[in-house]
Order: sequence, then C-alpha cells, then structure tokens
Amino acid sequence: MESGKPGRAHDDPKPVFAAVIRPHRSLGRNGFRVMMILCAGVAGATAIRFATLGFWPVGGFLMLDLVGLYLAFRISYRRGRAFEEVVLTPIELMFRRVTHRGDAREWRLNPLWTRLHRETDEDYGLQRLALVSRGERITIAGELSPPEREHFADEFGNALAQVKRGY
Repeated sequence: MESGKPGRAHDDPKPVFAAVIRPHRSLGRNGFRVMMILCAGVAGATAIRFATLGFWPVGGFLMLDLVGLYLAFRISYRRGRAFEEVVLTPIELMFRRVTHRGDAREWRLNPLWTRLHRETDEDYGLQRLALVSRGERITIAGELSPPEREHFADEFGNALAQVKRGY
C-alpha cells in the first residue's frame, strides 16, 4: 500500500488521499530462483538415489512435482499484477480496480455522499472494508491483511472526514 499526504486548499485539484493497493507476494524473483534451484537439486539427488536402487519412475514423479511447483508460482505472480487505486480529491472519489489480465473497472463517487463501512471480527480484526454511496457497495482493500486494512481504513477514513468537513 502506497499512500499520499493530505492536501490543504479547497480549490486545489491535488488529491487529499491517494493509495495503490497491490497483492502481497512474500517471495521475490531472486528468492523464487533460489527456491527452484534448491528444489531441483534435492529432486535430482533423490531421483539419482532411487534410480540406483532400481526405482527409476520416482524421478519422473519428482520432475512432475517441480513442474507443478513452478506453474503454481507463475500463476501466483501473474495474479500479483492486479491492483486497486484510490484517489480522493475535494470534489471526487475515484476507485479503480485492475485485474491481473489488465481489465479495469472504475467508479467515480461524490465524497460527500460516500461512507466507509467496516466489518470487524473480534478475533481476527477488520475483515471487510467497503465504500457505500447511494445504495452501491464496493468492497475495497481485500488483498490487505487485517492490520494493514485497519491502517488503510484509518488513514482513508480521516481523509474522507476531512473532505466532508471542507478541510
């Protein structure tokens, strides 16, 4: 999550709040390469050991496991390209959701008629965050963890309240 600082002037078109929310990926490209090399080394050594014992088909199954692991990570990284963008100005709230395929959907709302709805669980924290405006409900920040979502909700809620107060 990347966020901006609040602006000050009424007529200033600069954002009062701006954030880009991206899905978290715990393993970077270099970590992925190291992990695949280590897994391939272990699978190769294991395959050689089983082949010397006469159980040569085990090597093929180990290679299938490696291919499955590689494909799972590639799919995960591809889905990591998705993001959400929130830009709040004194006259407009723009929310844009872009999928991993590049398909974008955008909502433009009046910040005076928009409220931030929170669904909190006592044990697990903030579970769902939504923008509600004129009967429309848009779930946001779904990719964030509950503590990150809480922090985002606090910052964005303060900025929204500031716009409603007229700065």
